[in-house]
Amino acid sequence: MTLTLTEHAVARLVPRGPGGFDRSRAEAAVAELLAALGHGTDDAHLADTPRRVAEGLRELLTPRDFDFTTFPNDDGYDEVVVVRGIRFTSLCGHHLLPFQGVADVGYLPGDRLVGLSKLARVVDAHARAPQVQERLTVQIADHLAQRLDARAVGVVMRAEHLCMSVRGVRAQGTTTVTSAFRGELATDPAFRAHFRPGAPLEEEPWRTS
Repeated sequence: MTLTLTEHAVARLVPRGPGGFDRSRAEAAVAELLAALGHGTDDAHLADTPRRVAEGLRELLTPRDFDFTTFPNDDGYDEVVVVRGIRFTSLCGHHLLPFQGVADVGYLPGDRLVGLSKLARVVDAHARAPQVQERLTVQIADHLAQRLDARAVGVVMRAEHLCMSVRGVRAQGTTTVTSAFRGELATDPAFRAHFRPGAPLEEEPWRTS
């Protein structure tokens, strides 16, 4: 039997603050911010900017609905499952500037398997909030560990932060790496090796010559 957990508005998947999207209030706030920065919306090029910014932020901060579908592990698969290179974009909770990169997400199954696309969906859902990369990494790992009752979970995220590369120190091209490992193999080097970046296929730990 297939178990499907429907998350309408992803409310239970990723807790959100009170209230919803107030378009007119958001647009007025953007217009006021532009004016405070010395860029009034009487400029023809900025006249529609409040609407565009409000809509863009709404899109970036709204999780998309999906079904977290799991299947019984009837064949007793007991090796690591890893989805690599999941692209994500989130907003820095300190500066509201984007950070984006890739996530490698994997787990060591117990009694159930999860549809592979759902690993990417979980990354996307948690990224659609004002975030810091460290917290985002932990949230994804803990969510999967709890939902799957997996024997182990691993998440490694690599991202460039615009708040660091286009302002302040302006360290362009830098990458921040965070990781979270859960479960019985959290300290096992062989488990962590599955998440090693840039390894040629012939060097992957599950391959033999």
